[in-house]
Amino acid sequence: MISISLPTRKRQWETMSFASTLYLCPILDLLLAKIPSEVQAELRLGLQEALVNAAKHGNRLDPSKQVSVKFSVSRGTYSWVISDQGTGFSPNCDCHTGAEDLLPEDFSENGRGLCILHQIFDQVHWNREGTQLKLSKQVKRQRALRH
Repeated sequence: MISISLPTRKRQWETMSFASTLYLCPILDLLLAKIPSEVQAELRLGLQEALVNAAKHGNRLDPSKQVSVKFSVSRGTYSWVISDQGTGFSPNCDCHTGAEDLLPEDFSENGRGLCILHQIFDQVHWNREGTQLKLSKQVKRQRALRH
């Protein structure tokens, strides 16, 4: 089940929550509805990775636990806050290094998601508990070329 709260006049953030699942297509469609088409594929990949991490690693795919997403658009900046009900984690990366330095060893089965997030989004921040991820992306709308 997906629940969405519509924004009030005073609030710029919209909120969505859903039971932990890997079936994310309808959720991603809703989150990307207002995103310019030229960046939708890239942002879909990044948001999918963040949502999979919250549902799979955070909530351990427990359907009784919720993943919550707050999202906002302000002056070309798209922002998301993704929260899970897991025990949290401590990202073992120095966010001041290049994203390619965050890649795991070739034989590793996990860890590429963090690199993907840092490649796609302008800002990637976890709360101290490791249960909330803040992402943002500045998008400049391309103007149609005139001939």
